[in-house]
Amino acid sequence: MKPESEMNWSRCFAQRTALMRRSAVRELLKVASRPEMISFAGGLPAAELFPVARVKSALMAVLDGSGGQALQYSATEGLPELRDWLARKFSTGRLRVQRENVLITAGGQQALDLIGRILLEEGDRVIVENPTYLALLSAWRTAGAEFLPSPCDSDGMRVEEWKPLLKAKPKAVYCVPNFQNPRGTTLSLARRKRLVALVRAHSMAIVEDNPYGDLRYNGGALPNLLELDARNRGASGFDSRVIYTGTFSKVLMPGLRVGWVIAAPAVIEKLTQAKQAADLHTGTLSQHLALELVSRGFLEEFKPVLRRNYRRRRDAMLTALEKYFPGNATWTRPEGGMFLLVTLPKQINAGELLPAALERRVAFVPGEEFHLGGAGKNTLRLNFSNARPERIEGGIKKLAKLLASKRH
Repeated sequence: MKPESEMNWSRCFAQRTALMRRSAVRELLKVASRPEMISFAGGLPAAELFPVARVKSALMAVLDGSGGQALQYSATEGLPELRDWLARKFSTGRLRVQRENVLITAGGQQALDLIGRILLEEGDRVIVENPTYLALLSAWRTAGAEFLPSPCDSDGMRVEEWKPLLKAKPKAVYCVPNFQNPRGTTLSLARRKRLVALVRAHSMAIVEDNPYGDLRYNGGALPNLLELDARNRGASGFDSRVIYTGTFSKVLMPGLRVGWVIAAPAVIEKLTQAKQAADLHTGTLSQHLALELVSRGFLEEFKPVLRRNYRRRRDAMLTALEKYFPGNATWTRPEGGMFLLVTLPKQINAGELLPAALERRVAFVPGEEFHLGGAGKNTLRLNFSNARPERIEGGIKKLAKLLASKRH
């Protein structure tokens, strides 16, 4: 008998898989997680700050109080008490959020993936910041989205320059208004108001992604687009064009994988249907644990700890950049969040620098991955939340020496 020929799996895969690719950030983390590596690569919280003892206590309280229910299947929409807590948290002024406006997801990334599934069809156009969040591009490319890059500056998207983009009749806008990934910049209040007005005038949806909003180190907090939309309409209920996504990953711990969407009931209904097909529901134990922590006030206790430590690390990175980096390099100066973006002279390709940096045991993410239209080859994203201040200075010094060696 002739042996069976080897299966050609590539002929079986759906055409949309051709648009899939491994995340450069996720792949880099395999190397960056080594103890000897100074990692500025991933958007990682500081593991040494995780409240292990408090989590252990909360977990025992959940098991003692809820017993088997915390280990059982649960509703796709999420734990009712957790949805109610989020509804209360986001209800301000004219914005009234109710349980029916909240869906619990397996982290913020699943929220974005599900939104793409229900919102986008082949050829639909979406305005995004340029550069923008890499994993958003990965999630929505397979839906067939066409991305329209918006010019940006230190105040976020230059909404006043959108006339050519609006002619393309986009269906939605995606933005990270607070401490944007990868630039760390914040969308100004004036531009937030103009964005909301434009979206309403052109019948678009806004996907407001806000994982870093609680991590502000300087200046005053700005209203969310969700809230501004409600103010502009003078509404007493919830009828918004904004789909808001959030997560506990940056302010509690990412291992919980608990995020959420706040949106109009019709949007939540469609997202629920999509989530039922994806994973039935977010982990019940994780939801109970998150609820136990936030309902006992731990989140409000913990956020100042994060802000104090991350502010120190951000300042250490900015100081080291000023001290060691060449004068022809520039970088953003975030008021919060976890990232900043460095721009090098145009002739330097950050991606080509990475192997040499890894040899020197320093990791970063080349900025080209976040850019559209072939831009950003001379940029690199640096995370400052994960490494201690003394390691930040050492890592920046190593990168500066590497850059100096490339000038000769």
